[in-house]
Amino acid sequence: MRHNKKVNHLGRKSAHRKAMLSNMASSLLVHKRISTTLAKARALRSYVEPLITKAKDDTTHSRRVVFSYLQDKDAVSELYRNIAAKIADRPGGYTRILKTGNRLGDNAEMCIIELVDYNEAMLAAKDDAAKGKKRRSRRASGKKADVETVAPAKAKATEKAKPVAKEEVKVVEEPKAESAAEETKE
Repeated sequence: MRHNKKVNHLGRKSAHRKAMLSNMASSLLVHKRISTTLAKARALRSYVEPLITKAKDDTTHSRRVVFSYLQDKDAVSELYRNIAAKIADRPGGYTRILKTGNRLGDNAEMCIIELVDYNEAMLAAKDDAAKGKKRRSRRASGKKADVETVAPAKAKATEKAKPVAKEEVKVVEEPKAESAAEETKE
């Protein structure tokens, strides 16, 4: 039983695991999106999100702490310059994991891990949905479809079922409002 063992060791010794997570975190911060296995992405999420939270407080101490985890000046400067400003009002949940299927060679579950505020396609879709959101009723469109498609079908079915003689059909035309008005004038 694995009671109280919350860290996924990923089949590596601790030094190798820390180096791998450090490299993956710096790549994620620089490129905003990386592709990896699902197990590594989940481990990376718990590694990088506290660092992003720490970046909200731009002090020398917090920069040194983040640098001790990342060991990459470019990633630290990118985190404090661009990313921290963009996620300043977000209370957490800075990353998103999107599953992409299984790898061909070993059938490992693959995914994309990305920073939430940097996916322009999803942000644009969210804005479009908010702008063009109109209330629609299923019922109204259903009635329209019924009138157009069901009514002619019913008429054809009744014609085939019961032949109607021409004498029985009486066409009654109601006088139009204009013609009624003309008749009263005369």
